[in-house]
Amino acid sequence: MGEKEIAGVRIQCMQGDISSQDDMDAVVNAANAELMPGGGVAGAIHRTAGPGLAEECIPLAPIKSGEAVITGAHRLPNRYVIHCLGPVYGIDRPEEQLLASCYRNALKRAEEHGVTSVAFPAISTGAFGYPLEEAARIALHTIAEEAPALRTVKIIRFVLFSARDYDVHEEILAQLVPEGRM
Repeated sequence: MGEKEIAGVRIQCMQGDISSQDDMDAVVNAANAELMPGGGVAGAIHRTAGPGLAEECIPLAPIKSGEAVITGAHRLPNRYVIHCLGPVYGIDRPEEQLLASCYRNALKRAEEHGVTSVAFPAISTGAFGYPLEEAARIALHTIAEEAPALRTVKIIRFVLFSARDYDVHEEILAQLVPEGRM
């Protein structure tokens, strides 16, 4: 697992299954606008959480690209699920700002609920077609920018499904400016 500390926040990268992060207060769902089960991350989270998650999401939908909402985790081993709608690459504009907003708004929801640790997937890099390296750079730089303002969140973990996703995130994490030099 790659790790770096920035402004007192540990930022980690690991390869694994986001629906089995039992040491995290919250996991982030790469959601669709209706917050319903789907493929990829949304499918894995909803399958593990059970039907109560979809029921809780109904009154919160639809959400717009860049927005985030929070629910209970149901049968997941976490307290919360933070649902973010990432941009569809080449369609939702400006996609870079919308993707950064996903991470900012997810952290805002986490802080509002006293979350101390949160696990993110690689938002928008699957079916939404965002190029992996560009998305990872935006995600990690946004997290590094937000870290000094975080009061409750002290661990941010990127849980990457494939070895390639992990390698790209780990390389970009290693390039981030260490604490005290930002």
